[in-house]
Amino acid sequence: MQTARERIYAALDVSSLEQAQTLVEELAPFVGCFKVGLQLLTSVGAPMVVRLVHSLGGKVGYDGKLDDIPNTVGETAKIIADFGVLWFNVHASAGRKSVEAAIANRGKSQVFGVTVLTSIDEEECISIFGDKPGPKALLFSRMLAEAGADGIICSPKELAFLNEHEELACLTKVTPGVRPEWASTDDQKRVMTPGEAIAAGATNLVIGRPITKPPSEIGPPVEAAKRIADEIEAALNARQAT
Repeated sequence: MQTARERIYAALDVSSLEQAQTLVEELAPFVGCFKVGLQLLTSVGAPMVVRLVHSLGGKVGYDGKLDDIPNTVGETAKIIADFGVLWFNVHASAGRKSVEAAIANRGKSQVFGVTVLTSIDEEECISIFGDKPGPKALLFSRMLAEAGADGIICSPKELAFLNEHEELACLTKVTPGVRPEWASTDDQKRVMTPGEAIAAGATNLVIGRPITKPPSEIGPPVEAAKRIADEIEAALNARQAT
């Protein structure tokens, strides 16, 4: 059973190794892992970023969102797995064969499938995928479960709907688009608070700016992380009591 702290995936959405180092040094004891995305991976380079986080006692979630033909995804998955990351992800929209290529080469890492990005609203989802976020996330999630993925990445808004389907119970459910009441929603469209997301069935929460750039009245990043962990703990206790 994960602790409340371990359920927090802090997003290192910065552009320099120096910025990343400051945050990892401060937050490593208070979060489960650091989600490293395209911004930092591109500006610094994946090997350096992963090495830095590991050297400071942190775990890495590699948010590369692989989305390519099966051979390219498979070969890239081998490289990422060799970094010793906790997890990496692949877009479900890349197709089942690409997802299976990632899974076949995951090593000791977990593979999470990205369903529908939390920045996409209903109208845009229909224009891209031909359906609303809920049904599309369900279709992607079923494929990911059948392919053997370890988990899915979805909006917290889809959690309750997805948890109605027993065939998805095996999947870890990772949710970005999580914003405490005291934080701005920024560019996220389908959001919940940490407590709401846990109550809806989330396993882990990806949280960036509310932790790395919290409002001044909240204090430094560590205080933001502690507040969120307390909210998660309360939601877990309430969920277990029902």
